[in-house]
Amino acid sequence: MRLDVARIDPLSDADLDAEQKAMLGERFRQGPVLNIFRTLARAPKAFKAFMWWGGYILSRHNSLAEREREIIILRTGFNCKSGYEWAQHVRIGKDCGISDAEIERIKHGPDAPGWTPLEAALLRATDELTSDYFVSDATWTDLGELSEKQRMDLVMTVGQYTQVSMMLNSYGVQLDDDLELDPDLKV
Repeated sequence: MRLDVARIDPLSDADLDAEQKAMLGERFRQGPVLNIFRTLARAPKAFKAFMWWGGYILSRHNSLAEREREIIILRTGFNCKSGYEWAQHVRIGKDCGISDAEIERIKHGPDAPGWTPLEAALLRATDELTSDYFVSDATWTDLGELSEKQRMDLVMTVGQYTQVSMMLNSYGVQLDDDLELDPDLKV
């Protein structure tokens, strides 16, 4: 985590105005409202647009398989040193079939042993996008088994989660009570 305390505090239930209560209530009927959403709710119009776009990235409209998508998101969060993003998506990644060993291997990147050629290419593309903001010709070729739409969704997914990581890091969004900070992301 970049910050030990929030720069922008998440809204408590008592702090929520009517619009924020409606906005959060309609989306989170099944469980607690996470700190990321309680923080972003301070900017209601931006929150709504963010949720719409993020909803696409995490939906079946994103043509990447869930497992591939989560590998990309985890690597993005790790590269951005976003403890919150990493912790949330470790749980989601496990639900998508990523093993504990693979989660550890994501930290080591595309050259770690054990990745399929496609998984290594996904990780390499993520590294390139989070460092040079461009997928090299060689990596693009290595992604050849993906469709054009899947390659587009790869770039859009990394872009979305780079933005999310920047917000989480800069706002100082703290881990929710049920999450644990990965020791490799203690900055």
